[in-house]
Amino acid sequence: MLAWVGLGANLGDPLRTLRSALRSIAQAPATSLQGCSSFYRSAPVDADGPDFFNAVAVIRTSMQPLECLHFLQGLEAVHHRERPYPNAPRTLDLDLLLWGEHTLSLPELQVPHPRMHQRAFVLIPLAEISPTLCIPGQGAVRELLPAVAGQTICRVPAELPRFQ
Repeated sequence: MLAWVGLGANLGDPLRTLRSALRSIAQAPATSLQGCSSFYRSAPVDADGPDFFNAVAVIRTSMQPLECLHFLQGLEAVHHRERPYPNAPRTLDLDLLLWGEHTLSLPELQVPHPRMHQRAFVLIPLAEISPTLCIPGQGAVRELLPAVAGQTICRVPAELPRFQ
């Protein structure tokens, strides 16, 4: 199954943390990293704290959706993610954005991610790695971009980790 994962961080050394998370995702059981966007910097949306650094990765996995979610949450814990209040600054945030073309509504997982179509820090990197992708119930990523054009985001000239 192809799945798309949003990565974000705004505490500590965010770029190093994102690289570390990507290496861990690439080494996940029954999973291969198919691609990753550039890194982007953006101001927090509905949150506080320093600017975020974000990316979107696409993976191929034979994990089940909840198994994948729990794996990602485990990576957040390894990177000392705390949740003192909703939308708190974080050392690492990993969101399961899309699970193929499926729609899932489970108590602990909503796919597509319910606010991804409203976030430039998701749509712009997603359009970079999967330009023809459609978000179930929302439409083509390219057609959603104008709605987030007012959100400030910039590509970071940072090198992505190499995976073999």
